Amino acid sequence: MNFVDCHEEKIHVSGHIQDFGYMIGLDADSQTVKFFSQNILELFPVDKSFFGKRLGDEPAAFSALLASVVLTNLDLKTIKETDVFLDRIEISGIPFHLTIYRYSGNIFLEFEQIIEHFNQKNYITKKYENIHNATDSKEIWNALLASVSEVVEYDRIMVYRFLEDGSGKVIAEIVKNKVESFLNLHYPESDIPRQARELYLKKRKRIFSNVYADPIPIISSTDGAIDLTYSSVRAMSPVHGQYLKNTGVSSSFSTSIVVNNKLWGMVTCQNIEPKHIDLVNRIRAEVFTVIAANAYTSYKSKQLLADSVALDRKIVALKSKFMAHNNLEESLFSNVAEMQEYPQADGLAIIVGHHIRTSGEVPSDENILKIVQYARENPLKNFYATNDFGNTQQGNLGNIENASGVMFGFTDDKRNELLIWFRKEIDGQVLWAGNPAKKPEARIVDGVERIVISPRKSFETYIEEIKGKAQPWKNKDIFAAKKVVATILETTYTQFRRVQELNEELRNLNEELDSFSYTISHDLGTPLTVMKLNAQLLEKSHHDNPEVRKRISSILKEILGMENMMRGVLNLSRAKSSDIKMEELSSREIIAKISDDARLTLNQGVEIIVGSLPNVQADETMLKQIFMNIIGNAVKYSAHRENPKVEISGEVVGEHVIYAVKDNGIGIPEAAQEHMFKIFSRMENAKSFQGNGVGLSIVYRIMKRLGGNITYESKENEGTTFILTFKKP
Repeated sequence: MNFVDCHEEKIHVSGHIQDFGYMIGLDADSQTVKFFSQNILELFPVDKSFFGKRLGDEPAAFSALLASVVLTNLDLKTIKETDVFLDRIEISGIPFHLTIYRYSGNIFLEFEQIIEHFNQKNYITKKYENIHNATDSKEIWNALLASVSEVVEYDRIMVYRFLEDGSGKVIAEIVKNKVESFLNLHYPESDIPRQARELYLKKRKRIFSNVYADPIPIISSTDGAIDLTYSSVRAMSPVHGQYLKNTGVSSSFSTSIVVNNKLWGMVTCQNIEPKHIDLVNRIRAEVFTVIAANAYTSYKSKQLLADSVALDRKIVALKSKFMAHNNLEESLFSNVAEMQEYPQADGLAIIVGHHIRTSGEVPSDENILKIVQYARENPLKNFYATNDFGNTQQGNLGNIENASGVMFGFTDDKRNELLIWFRKEIDGQVLWAGNPAKKPEARIVDGVERIVISPRKSFETYIEEIKGKAQPWKNKDIFAAKKVVATILETTYTQFRRVQELNEELRNLNEELDSFSYTISHDLGTPLTVMKLNAQLLEKSHHDNPEVRKRISSILKEILGMENMMRGVLNLSRAKSSDIKMEELSSREIIAKISDDARLTLNQGVEIIVGSLPNVQADETMLKQIFMNIIGNAVKYSAHRENPKVEISGEVVGEHVIYAVKDNGIGIPEAAQEHMFKIFSRMENAKSFQGNGVGLSIVYRIMKRLGGNITYESKENEGTTFILTFKKP
């Protein structure tokens, strides 16, 4: 008897679409008709005789489609699989959305009737600002739900977060019409299996308008399966359809919450009655979701930065205490209580050879030595953490008191010395939306009896008692523990290779700060463009309403600011990773061009004095980026002076060429000087000037890549001099 799990369901090749949509598929190479949905006859007089023909071969049949400006101006052979093109067309006087994209050797033309709105609300004006201005994660997700609810208006709208084990939890919710609340309920990993999560990462918004409607089959000229991964009208899988029916809903809509290019969670909307949402409003919901995802990324990055700064202060003090002792053992044993607190552990054991020193609530020495032996004899990483040590480990250690949570790090290559942090078992409960246990059923599938995993029929709250687990170690706990281990290595050993290894692990933890730039540039690009186009259309349609035009102009201004920020952050990322070509360069023409541009765009009244400009060893593109930011800042921040002035000069000093760019602008407050090269760092006295705090971060990163340096001298309200040190040609 065969066994079928939900993970095996090929949901991307269903062979059907939903009844609100229509589809025509063209071969990407020949651009001839390859497949179409059975209901296409409602729009075009198409049958199997059209297979192998181009759209232009049947102008009478496809006249409405051939009238599409977007379609007729596209080179279908060259469009990328990541590109999606939208148009509005009329078929028999009825308006339709037309979506065009390419995937897996096919050109997809999808149609759905436009739902005309009786009133275009002005929610776009403020809603994204509410998300952006939220101060913590709870506010972010509640603001997102409030925004989405105005465009979707479903009975239940939830923020569903994926947990580390693949299961999920509802962390925020809006319900109406007296539907049952699912807030704080957990869902097993099988509810959204692996292949479904992969699809949600690729196709980030999905609607199922009516789970009870019969799907529309796709008629194809070939026997091969048609990959509908990116289709907006793809039919739901039978298993998912039954799952929704079991929950008591008839319609669902979702948008993916992507953080650092990973599927973090979803906005899941459910309605008791069948309901369809227009494509425009689905896009708007997606835009709000992307904004919220990036707001959350920014919030977590700031939180991580604050934790890192606080930890750095503690580490500096710890280094001093280490250095007060003559040997490693004394250094560690004298500070065991303090090191216990850094990752917020219940206890800490320090092992040097066969010597043990403990602090807090720890296992017995006998059990500690068992854990030490296990750590030394098993091919684990030099750093390891779990909140389920008794249940997840081999070696017949069993449940050890005060050791449900274990985190350890070795401080030498011989695995002789290590630190072990402990957390006690906690009593806890998990509230599940129904019993998560899988119940197999025997069914006849394609004439063969198979064991099938069916969706559970009851979603009544199921309480699971959790035993043997500790409070999970958070990223900041792991970061702190690694910092302590790295500090021990740094201050006690000369084994540089080991220090490099641990620092690399620390840099990996910090990569979520750098990945913020990728998230903004990648995820916000297309939705932001859609948002801008919608705003421009609204502006044109309300030309006789000054108040509405004022609000829309404010939106467009904010969008422009976000676009500028995206470009700046992307340049910052490129400065870190792009290839460089070092060569002798003359900076005179570069500085002259940048100075003229800065005067023209930023401050026409500024006096720019150019002195000696010796050649430098640098990459040409990067050199232009450096002077564009430094000179631009000098001109911009001197604009409020009666006699604004910028001086630029260079000199050869030994093996280096040193440039100075001096202005008489607002200067840098002393309190802000230590943060000048941090991304998004802006001075209080600069808030009235346009900017996003990215430019100096770019310059700092480029100068380091060129083997140079950047420093500055500044006094508030007097001016600033930036000093750039290049290699001599």
